[in-house]
This record gives sequence, structure tokens and C-alpha cells, in this order.
Amino acid sequence: MGIVQDNKPFLMFLLRFALSYIVLSGIYWLYLSQFNPAEMQTDGITHEVARESSVMVCWLGDASHTAPHSRDAADKLYVNGKYIARVVEGCNAVSVMILFAAFIVAFYVDVKRTVLYIVSGLVIIHVLNIFRIALIAKAGYYYPQYWNFLHDILFPAFIYGVVFVLWVFWVLKIYTNAKKTTA
Repeated sequence: MGIVQDNKPFLMFLLRFALSYIVLSGIYWLYLSQFNPAEMQTDGITHEVARESSVMVCWLGDASHTAPHSRDAADKLYVNGKYIARVVEGCNAVSVMILFAAFIVAFYVDVKRTVLYIVSGLVIIHVLNIFRIALIAKAGYYYPQYWNFLHDILFPAFIYGVVFVLWVFWVLKIYTNAKKTTA
């Protein structure tokens, strides 16, 4: 047998991952291209994430609101009337969601299970991201000395850790069980 035939499962994984990642990233890029950062235009997803994070801060016991940033394509997030953080496009977790979805597609099982798991995973990632931003905002208000550690290390590790656990669950439980039942 040839090298391609011997490595077909791995090559199919790479092809599905690359194609889905490129397509999803392209769609997201087209979406973002509608907004002009030079004119301080925040995209709708980022704006909604900022708003939902503010609601979560309120739900966790502090007053919060958002406002457009005057010098950046971002929303300002306030806690108890104090400007704490700017929520920019990178905070909305869409790039993490694209990576998550591409990996799940790469280990495709069937349409129903794959789509349901992707949608469920995206909801989990979104909710945890909102919670993450709210906790960073609250920590920034009460413990500003820990801002860099929380923002740059702990909370990114948390969100990527959750994505990793979702991937492992998919591969070990759903993908493996689906392969056993079809073999």
C-alpha cells in the first residue's frame, strides 16, 4: 500500500480540520470586515459579549454597565461606576469557538451528533466566556493588583482547559463509541 492509503485516517483528519477551520475563519473574517476599527466600530458579537458580561457582573452582586469606547473599537466595561476593562474583538471567544468546531468536525461521527455537540460546546464556551469576563471585571475592581495574572494567565488557561476537556470527551466517549458501533 502507498503512504497516502496507509495514513488515510490521519490525512482525512487534517483535511477536515483545515477545511473547516479555513471556512469558519473566512466567514468570521467576512463578518468582521463589515466593521471599521478606524471609526471605532465594535462588531455586534463583541458588543453583545460586553453587554452580557455586564449583566453577569450585576447578577454576581455589583452594579455594572457598558459604554462605547471613544478611542478604540471596543466597549468599556464598568463595575460600580468605575471603568475596569475594554472588551475588544478578541474577548468574544469566537476564535476559540472556531478552533473547537474545526476539531470536532475533524473527528466527524455523523451529522446529528456532530452538529449537536458543536452547538452544545459553543453554548458552553460562550457562557463560560461571559462568566470569565465578569469575574475578571470584578477582580479588576476588587483586586487590581492581580489583573495581569488573571487576565493573561489564569482565565485563558481556564477557557482553553474547558475546550480541551470538551475535545477529550468528544474523542474518548462519542467518537470512540460511534466507531465501535459502526465497526
